[in-house]
Amino acid sequence: IRKLYINVVYGFPCSGIGLALCERLLSVDTEGLQLCLACRNMRRAEAARSALLTSHPKAQVALLQMDTSSISSVISAAQEVKKRYDRLDYLYLNAGIMPNPQFDVNAFFKGLFSRNVITMFATGEGILTQQDGVTPDGLQEVFMTNLFGHFLLLRELESMLCRAGRTSQLVWTSSSNAHRSAFSLEDIQHKKGTQPYSSSKYASDLLSLALNTHYNKQGLYSSVICPGFVMTNLTYNILPSFPAFLWTLFTPIFWLIRMFTNTFTLTPYNGAEALFWLFKQKPESLDPYAKYHSLTSGLGNNYTQPRKMDIDLETSESLYEKLLQLEREVRKKLKDEQKESPP
Repeated sequence: IRKLYINVVYGFPCSGIGLALCERLLSVDTEGLQLCLACRNMRRAEAARSALLTSHPKAQVALLQMDTSSISSVISAAQEVKKRYDRLDYLYLNAGIMPNPQFDVNAFFKGLFSRNVITMFATGEGILTQQDGVTPDGLQEVFMTNLFGHFLLLRELESMLCRAGRTSQLVWTSSSNAHRSAFSLEDIQHKKGTQPYSSSKYASDLLSLALNTHYNKQGLYSSVICPGFVMTNLTYNILPSFPAFLWTLFTPIFWLIRMFTNTFTLTPYNGAEALFWLFKQKPESLDPYAKYHSLTSGLGNNYTQPRKMDIDLETSESLYEKLLQLEREVRKKLKDEQKESPP
């Protein structure tokens, strides 16, 4: 029996890429597949589960409360997973936030009439910055939610993912907004910058390579995908003050742009293409230096294409060591706090 763990912690799972992936998986296998949806908001998780069971009444869909911005929540969720299951074949790391995005209106309208208009829409480059926060654990919020929370999760579930005689897959949802220029090894949490989202996504690209280096011999393989430009709640929240009718006006423009670029997947179903494609591949055959892109032609045909990432082994190893060191520090702090708290 295959067990699939899908992490759709942030974003409304009833309308996002995570739910679209579940729908596509269940459309080809409702008997041998077990889904476990890990979500921060259990009300929304219940809505997602109900939607899946409405279209697939015989599906096995479990729920798990988890918030990747909280160390204790991640550890508790991992312990619950180990109680419920004896193995995991797929771990989809799909959580992502872009808090308080600042939109440069002048740069946007200038970009509309420039040769970089498609790149601007596809990546947000030049028009988006974010104001990061700090979690109760004292870590940068975007870094913790988008990267380090996932790293802690897979470290906690290592024994379930690394089993002799079989393979397991990690699949990271990255972004075309993952830019080397936004990332620094001297500031992996991006405390000093204004592009924490881009930094966290570039770090996930690096980390995936390092994980392949360290875990492939144990049967664990890591891959990275880009869903393309998809209209989800995260996209709408980039321009929270925009009235609904402006989004409606932009829609025909987006469809027109898709005639000239295949990265405008637009719908969650199309954006989940690479996630679904990876589910059907042998992990040993995948390129650890490639990001697998969900693409949609102007005629609406979906396909997946690997594109080389702007990463190198040396930087990925350095990031991996820094994350291990941070893991040791947060575990020690958590242990000390537990000793100090009364029974």
